[in-house]
Amino acid sequence: MFRDALSVLPRVHIAFAVKANPNLAVLKLRAAEGYGADVVSGGEMDRALAAGIRAEGIVFSGVGKSAAELVRALDAGIGQFNLESEEEGIELAALAAARGLTASAALRVNPDVDAGTHGKISTGKAENKFGVPYDLAAGMYARLSALPGLEMRGLAVHIGSQLARLEPLERAFARMGDLMRTIRAAGQAITHMDLGGGIGVPYKAGDVFPAPADYAAMVARVTADWDVTLMFEPGRVIAGNSGVLVTRVIRVKPGVTVPFVIVDAAMNDLARPALYDAWHDFIAVTPSGERMVANIVGPICESSDTFAMGRDIDAVKPGDLAVFRTAGAYGATMANTYNSRALVPEVMVDGDRWAIVADRIDPAAILAAERVPEWLV
Repeated sequence: MFRDALSVLPRVHIAFAVKANPNLAVLKLRAAEGYGADVVSGGEMDRALAAGIRAEGIVFSGVGKSAAELVRALDAGIGQFNLESEEEGIELAALAAARGLTASAALRVNPDVDAGTHGKISTGKAENKFGVPYDLAAGMYARLSALPGLEMRGLAVHIGSQLARLEPLERAFARMGDLMRTIRAAGQAITHMDLGGGIGVPYKAGDVFPAPADYAAMVARVTADWDVTLMFEPGRVIAGNSGVLVTRVIRVKPGVTVPFVIVDAAMNDLARPALYDAWHDFIAVTPSGERMVANIVGPICESSDTFAMGRDIDAVKPGDLAVFRTAGAYGATMANTYNSRALVPEVMVDGDRWAIVADRIDPAAILAAERVPEWLV
């Protein structure tokens, strides 16, 4: 739907944000559909390449690319580096020139626009760590454009994730258009503009987010005279509502005001509620039609291992299966082994077909990777 909406634009490159869901099978689907990839680490780049995504379709973003990662990406022949600082550009240019290569790059700019989203996923305000200050960007772009080994071809912007309104995006894009014109007037070329991702998805009933068609119409209006290839980095809007986390009720424990529904999923399996107080709908796999008000919690030894408090939900009892919805983005990719718990397995479903696409990694396998020094044996 998102890609179809963008068909109104003349020249578009869509790079799926691997961070949202890096499963190899998911990335193979994206490759088959012609997507590029937006990566923020060497590991994500390796996954994208292993899935068959073309190297020239990969955009390497991220504020902390190491020299080793830059070299690996140069050797792989990726299509674009999104530079987060002038220092990074200088380093990349030297590494590329030493290899007789020219790296295509865009300068990520912080437009100082508040996305109006959760503070932990806001990336476009002046105090955020991403991008270079707007007022300094033109000078940096000119200096970087003069370096051998570097082809500066555009600008990049991404002000945050899970945006509920188009207005902050439009303000940011308008500022980027002004900057583009300033840079062109100074004699430097701009052929690509990376507008990031950011459009949100509904997590609960009543959530209202911009439709992809409305987003595309806004972009078309703002960029009508830009004459560039427009680049996008969608992740959540593609993968978010395609996945669920299946869990089983361990027991229902009486509480002071409402009972605690204790499930076998935990904050190590789905971190968003603990990190952002995020909402995920909770529904019984086989609902009885009855309702209850309860706190939904996991078994981890942290008070933050809480999925919902005082939530009106399907009535459940020990042994029942339930699902947390909209877990297809930033679900399994953020999972960890806290409390020595297993890593969650992943299952892909296609109509009446299904396959395990990531095995459960149990505590014994994790323990086997650890070593005891000889002086403790």
